Amino acid sequence: MGVRPYPLASRVGHAQPSTIAIRNGSVQVGNGAFCLIAGPCAVESREQIVECARAVKAAGANALRGGVYKPRTSPYDFQGLGEEGLRLLATAREVTGLPIVTEVLDPRDVALVGEYADCIQVGSRNTQNYPLLKELGLIRRPVLLKRGMAMTIHEWLLSAEYILSAGNTDVILCERGIRTFESATRHTLDLNAIPVLKAETHLPVLVDPSHGTGCAAYVPAMAKAAMAAGADGLLIEVHPDPATAVSDGEQSLTCGQFAALSTQLRTLRTALR
Repeated sequence: MGVRPYPLASRVGHAQPSTIAIRNGSVQVGNGAFCLIAGPCAVESREQIVECARAVKAAGANALRGGVYKPRTSPYDFQGLGEEGLRLLATAREVTGLPIVTEVLDPRDVALVGEYADCIQVGSRNTQNYPLLKELGLIRRPVLLKRGMAMTIHEWLLSAEYILSAGNTDVILCERGIRTFESATRHTLDLNAIPVLKAETHLPVLVDPSHGTGCAAYVPAMAKAAMAAGADGLLIEVHPDPATAVSDGEQSLTCGQFAALSTQLRTLRTALR
């Protein structure tokens, strides 16, 4: 492979794929351990997040996702519930036992989010927020690092290197689509990235088909394609009533749709073995 500018993320010196443990090993990601993370774009209320958590767990999800700090394009859109949302996620975890995954936007909030979250997400808008990445390198929580919407794989791995070089070895990559000239979907889900990353890095690779397409009708097909391409897991948006969601309802599956997809994924995974 030769010299890489991201020696800690590279397979050079770390030939075997890594497995990342979430919540003291209750969930494993990578090296044959497939992880299904599901939940709403935004935490809205106790009733909403608990209902969703129960539904996705019953359908086979390994962890619950839910946003409490929302990086919205417009300052007038819903920005999230903040610490109240973190407490609601903790309640959902108590009810279901599912580990929680949530996003942090500001280096000043890393410690607070780390008190609640079992895995901390870095969204596409912050993948090159280097002060944030350095701060996440200092904590002992797995980091789910999404690809920037206009980021090359090389740049993405250098962002992972910021976290790894600061001391946190538990980094999970998540392909979520890139911005191209195509306008038929919200983004272009780059499934090419999966085999490229598998050759280039030992870090686990997840795929987010919800943001990658922006349309709930396309999510099942892209989820199955990602699994077939070798992804270590999926991050899928699910809402009890997408029509009333405060953000990204158009790309969210209903609880019933997620259950059906989860069944299909189990069948596909068996066939791929």
